[in-house]
Parts: sequence; structure tokens; C-alpha cells
Amino acid sequence: MKIVAVSDTHTDYAKLIVPDGDVFVHAGDIDLNNMRDAIRFNKWLGTLPHKYKIIVGGNHDKWLEQTNYHLKIDILRDCIYLENKGIEIEGVKFWGSPMTPMFNDWHFMANRGEDIRRYWDMIPSDTDVIITHGPPKRILDATPRGIWFDYVGCDELLARIQQIKPKVHISGHIHFSHGTEQHGDTRFYNVSVMNEEYEIVNEPTQIII
Repeated sequence: MKIVAVSDTHTDYAKLIVPDGDVFVHAGDIDLNNMRDAIRFNKWLGTLPHKYKIIVGGNHDKWLEQTNYHLKIDILRDCIYLENKGIEIEGVKFWGSPMTPMFNDWHFMANRGEDIRRYWDMIPSDTDVIITHGPPKRILDATPRGIWFDYVGCDELLARIQQIKPKVHISGHIHFSHGTEQHGDTRFYNVSVMNEEYEIVNEPTQIII
């Protein structure tokens, strides 16, 4: 199975050159702030050739957080929308979540510790591909702070991934840390396409599973 994954496109997803594959994944920060944004995004999804398209939200997706779940499904009809849910596609088990640890006044956030752990506890232990908007702690989560870096990923997410040992973890959120790393049995991908200046600098990530 070939997965083509992006995140953090914000309003510029139509500028992407998206290669063909079996599954297209968008790991959040589409900048869906109202229904008009969602309709426009769904229309773009309909132009993609992939048989399956999986979408999770992110901290910049206000409409997804504040809209009735059934309306979200009705508007985003050209994809599989996962909000702390999973789906099996051709024998591969996916699970997706928009949640990130709390910072500033954004969307889909929970306090570190017990509050956010309850979302990760929902992930089935036999999941093959975990998609979360934010990264786990110390894996593709470095963000620059002057001459230093902050590692802003989620400790509780890392602990759950280490329990499950999925084949693949896909995230975004931290533009600076685009890339891939192998840790144990899991291949981690930060698929952000934008840099810190919100310019598209990275191509969609292609993953074979």
C-alpha cells in the first residue's frame, strides 16, 4: 500500500503537486474556519486520484472542532474523516486524532497528562498506522526558540505508541521538524509541507506499508 501524506497546508493545499497512491492522508491544519472553507476543501479532495482519502483536523481547524459531527461527515463526503476514530482499509488499520497538548487559544487541545492521555487510550492496540496532528515527545517535534530548540511533542502519545508499536506514525504541526525517523518497530513521519514562514517548501511524503 502506498500512502501519500501531507499536513499544515493551511489555505494553500491547491498549490500542491500530489503524487498518485492508494491512500491520501492530510494530518491537519487545513485552516477550515467555516463551511465555505470545508466545501472548497472537499471539492479539491474530489480532484485527487487516490481511492481512499483520510483527513484529521488540527489546531487551526476551527470549523471541524465547532461543527456537529454528522454535518462534518456530510460536507466532507469525498474523504474519510477521523476524529479519535479508526478504520480498516484493505487489511491495514488506521486511527486518527486532531488532538495536541494545550498551548495558546487554539482548537482540539487538551492539557498534558491525564486530560490528553484519555484520547490516546482510545487507540486500539492492533493499529498499524496512527495519524495525529501533533508529534510525540522528542520525535520530529523540535521548534526553534532563538538559538535553542523546544521539544513540544506529547509525552503521553509517545508512551502509547511505544505500547502499540504501530508500523507507521504520521504527524505534522511542527513545521520546522519535517522528516522521518525510525524508532524501534515504528517509522515516524512529520509531513508538514510548510516552513516557519508558512511557505510551501516540502513535497508530499510517500510511504510504503
